[in-house]
Amino acid sequence: MSMREGCNAMMEVVRESDHWIVSKLEKAHNHDLGTCSANVGYIRARGLLGGSDKVTMVGPDEMAFLRQNVLGEGGDAQGLIDYLKKTQVNDPAFSHAIQVDRNGCVVNVFWADARAKAAYRHFGDAVTFDTSYKKNKYMMPFVTFSGVNHHLQPVVFGCALLMEETEFSFVWLFETWLAAMGGKAPCSLVTDQNRAMKAAIGKVFPNSCHRFCKWNILGRTKQKLTHVYTEHPNLRDELESCVLESETTATFETTWMSIIDKYDLRKNSWLQAIYNIRQKWVPLYLMDTFFAEIAPTLKLETMNDFYKKYFNTKTTLEVFLNQFNLRMASQYDDEAKADMDTYLNKATTKTASLIEKQAASTYTKAVFSKFQEEFTESLGFIIQKTGDGGISKYSITKDEDPSETFYVTYNASNKMANCSCKYFEFSGILCRHILGVYIIVDPRTLPPDYFLKRWTRNARDDDALIEESNNYHNEDPSQSITVRYNVLCIDAIRCAERGAGSEAVYKAAKDILQKAYQEIIAYERNPDRGSQRDVININEDVTIDDQSMPDSGRKVTNLLGQFLDSSWSPV
Repeated sequence: MSMREGCNAMMEVVRESDHWIVSKLEKAHNHDLGTCSANVGYIRARGLLGGSDKVTMVGPDEMAFLRQNVLGEGGDAQGLIDYLKKTQVNDPAFSHAIQVDRNGCVVNVFWADARAKAAYRHFGDAVTFDTSYKKNKYMMPFVTFSGVNHHLQPVVFGCALLMEETEFSFVWLFETWLAAMGGKAPCSLVTDQNRAMKAAIGKVFPNSCHRFCKWNILGRTKQKLTHVYTEHPNLRDELESCVLESETTATFETTWMSIIDKYDLRKNSWLQAIYNIRQKWVPLYLMDTFFAEIAPTLKLETMNDFYKKYFNTKTTLEVFLNQFNLRMASQYDDEAKADMDTYLNKATTKTASLIEKQAASTYTKAVFSKFQEEFTESLGFIIQKTGDGGISKYSITKDEDPSETFYVTYNASNKMANCSCKYFEFSGILCRHILGVYIIVDPRTLPPDYFLKRWTRNARDDDALIEESNNYHNEDPSQSITVRYNVLCIDAIRCAERGAGSEAVYKAAKDILQKAYQEIIAYERNPDRGSQRDVININEDVTIDDQSMPDSGRKVTNLLGQFLDSSWSPV
């Protein structure tokens, strides 16, 4: 692979129905042009790119002409192409796109498998774009789109190898990823600080709330203030506590300035700079937007953590991808184990409250644990009613800190409440202040609107998949092979997600799918055979007994493609 700094030369090709359209062309280069083979063709036409409706590419007819990459000794672009081809065969819903320059050099690569897309359908409301590879001396330019699932575990929504950090490259990557995710942008997006990235996000995700990663800024603060941290070992903890534990913006600002004055850091340019942009990275200033952050101190594993465990300068791309796939398989197994634990082991309540019992039976155990913290804290407030009428008003304070007051409004007609802390809007679970008011006004149950599906034990119920399938069914399948292919892929994914629930169901599902495939082959050979078969609507829910629940030993890798024979290939 080769890097071209800041070169915007490109051709963008968009697929519409059964033909391709050149939608964008930039011919100006900022460097001398090399020679190019006369045999130039589209990579997609060779079946090496698939699943994405929008890809950018110009390259040689044969993959052998792709040049060596710079991703470690022994790695090459052909190996990456082979990996993508193999994954495509095993996963018909696999999406990938390759951006190459005029000379056939791979510039950027994106891919997302069926599980990444399924995870995004359920948990893609809050996304982190992880470019932490830059912190590591090995510099494998691997980035991920990720989030958090209903067990507060990390999930990946797509991956990329990003050779260039230009606005053009970021726009290409974000548009390609968004297309693979069905065109639905996240509510919020957390990234590193990068001007080119920020500009690209403004173009591709104009309605998503963009925030800089607090952990990244706190980590860079440690680097910028190494000498100060050495002299004042408590400074780091005090700054982190100020960012993570302050409950109001006023408290944050007062505490921050107190720390600055305590250590005589008013003239420190770095601290002044990050304070000036506090609205872009300190969560308290963005509480009216959903970020799926229930636990402020929870820090998920980043790609930099992954690098530290497994890689050095001699690690090849092939080894890297294999290790990453093992990591993904481990994450899926962790989710399966958490599913089993939630279903088989009842959460322990601390009170006789029906509200707490309702939450225990609705949330996963991990999320209920956080809810329980809020519920327990709600019992220690002084709550005073300050206004009557259809909408009642309450002030909430604590004995030990009466200066910090929160305000809750409660609508008796619909039993809904709002709090000045905005914790529900930010995290998706009720805050201790609203819970304190509910205990007073209606101690029986909470309105269902307060239980976001993404935090519940039923988070992966596939209503979204049914809706997506219905959208495709509304199109005329006789007009486009793409529509037919997409509809069948969605149905196959639904079978795979349901069939992986336990070993017994998996074996049954695999047998059924193998038989279905043989029937398809037979029907191709004799369309008029007119045999009578029972019809099952896979978009209807079925009842599963306890024995078919997920087991901790299941393997969920390569769910699709296992029932296909070696001669099958995607359209």
